[in-house]
Amino acid sequence: MLRRTLSTISSALAASVAFVALPALAAEPTEVLKHYAAVGHAKFEDALSTAKALDKAVDALIAKPSEETLKAARQAWLAARTPYLQTEVYRFGNPIVDDWEGKVNAWPLDEGLIDYVDAAYGTESDANAFYTANVIANPKLKINGEDINASKITPELIRSLHTAGEVEANVSTGYHAIEFLLWGQDLNGTGPGAGNRPFTDYDKANCTHGNCDRRGDYLKSATTLLVQDLQEMVEAWAATGEATKAVLADPKAGLSAILTGMGSLSYGELAGERMKLGLLLHDPEEEQDCFSDNTHNSHLNDAIGIASAYRGTYTRTDGTKLAGPSLSDLVKAKDAALDTELNAKLDKTLADMQIMAERAQKVEAYDQMIAEGNKDGNAIVQAPIDDLIAQTKSIERVIAALDLGQVKLQGSASLDNPNAVFK
Repeated sequence: MLRRTLSTISSALAASVAFVALPALAAEPTEVLKHYAAVGHAKFEDALSTAKALDKAVDALIAKPSEETLKAARQAWLAARTPYLQTEVYRFGNPIVDDWEGKVNAWPLDEGLIDYVDAAYGTESDANAFYTANVIANPKLKINGEDINASKITPELIRSLHTAGEVEANVSTGYHAIEFLLWGQDLNGTGPGAGNRPFTDYDKANCTHGNCDRRGDYLKSATTLLVQDLQEMVEAWAATGEATKAVLADPKAGLSAILTGMGSLSYGELAGERMKLGLLLHDPEEEQDCFSDNTHNSHLNDAIGIASAYRGTYTRTDGTKLAGPSLSDLVKAKDAALDTELNAKLDKTLADMQIMAERAQKVEAYDQMIAEGNKDGNAIVQAPIDDLIAQTKSIERVIAALDLGQVKLQGSASLDNPNAVFK
């Protein structure tokens, strides 16, 4: 039922950004950038409000652990992902967002840093001294030769552990740390099923796997930080916020920022690192929302965000629809055929992403689709990868048409040199 609900929401969101040909509007770059910032502010406000709802659901889970409160917390996490993922197109071109993003969405993570793991996970890693540090079980830690007092798990403690030892996989905060604490490891490989952490992992009276009080403290600390971090971005994208001021300071640079976000997310990040890499390796560990099996919705909402940045449209979590001067309007006035071309490609991406999401609801999860030997599933995932690559080429043509000069888009070894990923 939960997955069907999310699919319905995603379908509605996809429909809300579908291209409809309209007469060219007179749009000035500054007005386009003001609206781009206003939409960013709205998206981060929605991400914040849903994170606050998640925080309250976590309070209820900790206060009274049960199947029902765990399910509600998981549903709140899934709901919180949708608006956040539609903000990701603000990355890559906006340094304020790039400098901040790792606190909330870093992945993949070595979950042994946080909590207990299955024996198959192993006990050590040459690349990570904190591979099985298990903060929840250990009130004393040593990091870089320094003794850390972890007797009380607080937001400050887990923030200090983020990227411990300068290892990126030591992710101690953000959506994916919370996801792991709500679902646990997905031990199914490319078989059916997501993580299946029992609610009794939070039940102090009937505790499973030990340290139920500390596990609750960790989960609460992580949701507290998520709310704080998203509040930072809401303020940054307010009318007088630092991100808004930076975008408006130079219209040409501001337009480049929009297109850098669109192109880099389309190509290097989404088509490459998030999709093609996992497909090449047939590895479920390379899927983004790997504990919850929510990856299909993550990819779909990233694609919706890319279209939103071009069209200046956004449907808020309360159903309110935003629209205003857009990059599409600027391109249409300059080269109507190019605007039609890019809009058609954005629609093709959204359509194939929706097919993938619907398959995840009705047939098999994303990690099953990328399994070796799954010809049909692999093809369903490959289709939006091809679409994302195609739309990036049109984004590059838009950059040239608007005479924005050199705009560097993120690449990906998975696309540019696929043989390298096997070395």
